[in-house]
Amino acid sequence: MDFDKTRSATDAHRGGVWLVGCGPGDPELLTLKALRVIRRADVVLHDRLVDPEIIALASPSAQVIDAGKRCGRHTLNQSAINELLVEHAHAGRHVVRLKGGDPFIFGRGGEELDACRAADVACRVVPGVTAALGCAAATGIPLTQRGTASAVTFITAHGRHGELPDQYWPAIAGPGRTLVCYMGLRQWPRLRRQLLAAGIPPALPVAVIRAGSRADETVERCRLSDLGPCPIDDRPALLVIGEVAAQAPAVGLTELAKAREPLPAGATC
Repeated sequence: MDFDKTRSATDAHRGGVWLVGCGPGDPELLTLKALRVIRRADVVLHDRLVDPEIIALASPSAQVIDAGKRCGRHTLNQSAINELLVEHAHAGRHVVRLKGGDPFIFGRGGEELDACRAADVACRVVPGVTAALGCAAATGIPLTQRGTASAVTFITAHGRHGELPDQYWPAIAGPGRTLVCYMGLRQWPRLRRQLLAAGIPPALPVAVIRAGSRADETVERCRLSDLGPCPIDDRPALLVIGEVAAQAPAVGLTELAKAREPLPAGATC
């Protein structure tokens, strides 16, 4: 299908913005629609979690802008990103904003959509496989399972000012439920205290998935009471807290800290 058929006749004569979800990391999890949009981009703004192979799908003539954020060091802040999207679209360019996972799951896609609407810029969204679903599936963790987990909740460990957002912890974690925490390693000591103080069983399994779905994927598994401060590296990480986390093949934290290599099939703690 020709990409132009996905735009209205009015949009074809002016610039616009596409917010594109690139999935959890593996380039092969990119959707066909995302591929079409990327190949027609005049300008590409990408996050640091987007695989270089995906960025390379853009036309050689496309302007590529790194808008990544890592460990508190921001190449561009959110206001600057919003301004760039609007500026290039008003100049008649086809702008593609690449985001890891899905744009609307802790991806600030809603803020960028609002900025485009406020500036009268046409903006569309291409969904992506969100990290919680993609990484859990890639590591063999079913986030829901009959008799084990009948509910799953996604949270972020970082509020607008870097704080751990308030939650009613007994309602989102514990037996029969799965809690998936994005960007949780730096906040882990505080998150762990909150969970234990809320009466969450100390023996509840926890899995730490790093670089889920990618070639350098690793999984760390233990119990809530055992997991101390986690070593932090530059890879994206997810925390899965609940009985289902016990199903992940994993090595212990001590062994993993010594040698970070892809896990062999069937590895256990």
